[in-house]
Amino acid sequence: MTEVELVNVFTHMGRGGNPCPIVVDASNLPTEAMQSVARHFGHESGFVLPAPGLDSDYVFRFWVPRHEMEMCGHATIGALWLLAAKGLLSGDQVRIETRSGAVTGYVDHGSSGEPSVEISQPVGKVVDLSRAEEEDVLSVLKLSRRDLLDLPIQNAVTSRVKTLIPMKGVGALNELVPDPAQIEACCGRIGSTGLYPYAVDHQGERRFEARQFPKSSGYPEDAATGIAAAALAFGLLRNGLVARDSGRITIMQGRAMGALSEIRVRLGFAGSRPVGCLLGGSVARVESHALQLQPR
Repeated sequence: MTEVELVNVFTHMGRGGNPCPIVVDASNLPTEAMQSVARHFGHESGFVLPAPGLDSDYVFRFWVPRHEMEMCGHATIGALWLLAAKGLLSGDQVRIETRSGAVTGYVDHGSSGEPSVEISQPVGKVVDLSRAEEEDVLSVLKLSRRDLLDLPIQNAVTSRVKTLIPMKGVGALNELVPDPAQIEACCGRIGSTGLYPYAVDHQGERRFEARQFPKSSGYPEDAATGIAAAALAFGLLRNGLVARDSGRITIMQGRAMGALSEIRVRLGFAGSRPVGCLLGGSVARVESHALQLQPR
């Protein structure tokens, strides 16, 4: 039997968050079994494996029901949180190998003893879409340019390309009902792994709201998407919506799904030059499951 632990990552006031099945010892699981976990739960799932050498402490792998993912922010945070809660980490700084590259995790137990986790992401790259690509995105979302702020639609990436759509208001953002098949086709045409429309909630408090419509994950929407939020943070910086400092940026997501979630990002700078970011949020353990999966 394989123990699969379900956590909610990026919770807001103890609720919401993105459900994530985690296997903290996946050393005996073949890839088919990993995918079967994701299919069983219907969520992106994380798997912890021993590192093959001295350059990292762990290897993390990630699956959605339809395929393997190179990187998953909430599964990385959830897995580190579980490892810390179980007392399995040898230190507070953890080197993780993923298929998208190296990630560093930072764990703070604080005065309560409850783990708090942040993970590193590389500096984001932000590229404006062409006029034709913009029209493609607007058509799929059933929007016009009048529904957007006077800012470009952009592809942004730290680990995976996300398409940032700057909407005028939170209300209109949460009324979107796109067709998943059209989302998948559009993302394929514009080189994106998901559409990430966002709106300014409170610019002074650096609080924004967003929704994630993934390209082909096997479900139509995510309640919280850390990698998209990291990409959005660099888009906000590029568009002058946040100052060039390391203050917390808060991104709310999942309201339309009844699972309001909170993602926190801190940009890092060398002088005035952005060099990466830290992505974090709260985690809550839900339950454990024992599944009969075929061993390697």
